[in-house]
Amino acid sequence: MSAGPTHESERRSGPLLQHLARRMRLRSESALMPLGLRVRHLVALTVLRDSGDISQQGLAATLQLDGTNVVGLLNELEAAGLVERRRSPEDRRRHVVSLTAAGTTRLREAECGLAGAEDDVLSALTPDERNLLYDLLRRASQGCAPPCSETC
Repeated sequence: MSAGPTHESERRSGPLLQHLARRMRLRSESALMPLGLRVRHLVALTVLRDSGDISQQGLAATLQLDGTNVVGLLNELEAAGLVERRRSPEDRRRHVVSLTAAGTTRLREAECGLAGAEDDVLSALTPDERNLLYDLLRRASQGCAPPCSETC
């Protein structure tokens, strides 16, 4: 028998999602640390892999970061040899950012480490339940519900 909440008003997903996100973040950070990466590096590398070459300004917009923060992030990734910045042939004032071969390899290694982290955190779920969870989270993250009504 479950010792979970019995009253419907006690069944709120927010605290559970926050707890699960914290566990996933901590485990992910542990998996990325030996690779010299942080989560923000992984996100930028993933965007570059998925979008191909992108302007520095376009990357900033995609990551929803201001230009100064993107420059700092790219400096770290470039120093590690994971990305390359070069002048745009169309507009010499702009930089184009590319993922290097080393960046592609490191991203694959990170994704393998993160798969292990996800396996640890979601070990109580079957593969079908994990797929369902992913689908539900993806759908929830794409939608925007109206504010909670006065009856909440």
